[in-house]
Amino acid sequence: MDTHYDVIVIGAGPGGYVAAIRAAQLGLKTVCIEKWVKDDGSPSLGGTCLNVGCIPSKALLESSYKFREAKDELGIHGIVVNNEDLTINIAEMMHRKNKVVAGLTKGISGLFKVNKVKQLSGIGRLLAERKVEFTDHDGNLEYLSGQNVILATGSVPIDIPSAPIDGKLIVDSTGALEFDKVPGRLGVIGGGVIGLELGSVWSRLGSEVFVFEALDEFLPIADQQIARESRKIFSRQGLNILTGALVKNTEIKNGKVFVTFGKDSEETIESFDKLIVAVGRKPYTNGLLAGDSGVSLDERGFVEVNDYCETGVPGIYAVGDLVRGPMLAHKGSEEGIMAAERISGKASQVNYDTVPSVIYTHPEVAWVGENEEQLKQAGIEYKAGVFPFAASGRALATNDSEGFVKMIADSETDKILGVHIVGPTAGDMIAQAVIAMEFGSSSEDIAMTMFAHPTVSEALHEAALSVHGHAIHIANKHSPT
Repeated sequence: MDTHYDVIVIGAGPGGYVAAIRAAQLGLKTVCIEKWVKDDGSPSLGGTCLNVGCIPSKALLESSYKFREAKDELGIHGIVVNNEDLTINIAEMMHRKNKVVAGLTKGISGLFKVNKVKQLSGIGRLLAERKVEFTDHDGNLEYLSGQNVILATGSVPIDIPSAPIDGKLIVDSTGALEFDKVPGRLGVIGGGVIGLELGSVWSRLGSEVFVFEALDEFLPIADQQIARESRKIFSRQGLNILTGALVKNTEIKNGKVFVTFGKDSEETIESFDKLIVAVGRKPYTNGLLAGDSGVSLDERGFVEVNDYCETGVPGIYAVGDLVRGPMLAHKGSEEGIMAAERISGKASQVNYDTVPSVIYTHPEVAWVGENEEQLKQAGIEYKAGVFPFAASGRALATNDSEGFVKMIADSETDKILGVHIVGPTAGDMIAQAVIAMEFGSSSEDIAMTMFAHPTVSEALHEAALSVHGHAIHIANKHSPT
């Protein structure tokens, strides 16, 4: 086996496989090492996101929403469904999810072949002087050398002592994608992105869901006006969201999970058929770095890098969930591209001010840039415009009119500082805001742009108009100028 490469990538998740493909496109001799295997022992690319994260969860979210829509929402369109005969086949739903995952992992393998990326199935460990120890799944060792190495081993769920995972009644986010029936009562520890999405899946299918959030604030990472509206909507949908609810202990008795939670000395106990632990993720560096590799970790376990994902060792990069910033697949992919392009001599960079975030509930929640709380804390003067989907013709026509769009602009320059959405197709709409902010647009630029009618995207247009009191389809709170 040839053991010298221009680029060695360790990890084939969204950061790693994209970095490998881009490096190969740039004419660099590239190998990508990935340890993930399927149940049958065959290699699987795509990392957590594709195998047990972003993609399978979205498949289940879509299936569960269609069930909920048929059960509760089609009647308004004059479509009559006999709910007594309406059932969900969990096995078929899981089969479809697995089929989607299998097709996409196979697709990455095909892209590797087309782009001449060498694929190795096993474990990579970074040694000194840009050497990599590769161990295949049979225990055989090979030593590779590279002009450059990109570390992209991703992250793993965080465990908490109060709720140890047993893989049966208490599961992590991976286990929550494999239930063989709908739990009667489901507990979810963690009211963040993962907890809300997984809770939504099983709530739509009939579970009584309780979400335990230890913090007093709901969705503190989001604009709080958006967070308050989202909580109202999710609560109406049946999610029991408990804030200030620290889980102190769990106990399994008679096939049930008993959860003790509360704040300070106050304690309450609830029983559940299943419990999902979704309190966040941590960088996966287990066995990745030899003691003499020269790569440093910070106090939280992240690989230390600069703005270009370069470590303190020349030629060694780290991207994605391994490094600072939000743990998002698209952020990792862009960092992977940046690393590959900088290796090839290009002056590539990532604009960390325009990284979008999306929660794939229904309605979706999405944002980019700064929120009101951050701007107030920084002492930045701003103006905000809000437009509700209840005033959108397209949203009303599709019976999907909950939520609103909020645009925040600098008071002096009118430059867009942030856009925050809870509503239909928010995850797609936020891309329009990202593009606008990438080009330094003002709210006036968006206000003067023509949007097709009728579309839900018109809500973004009206929010931009609202920043200066020019909204057309709602009453303005302040006098237009």
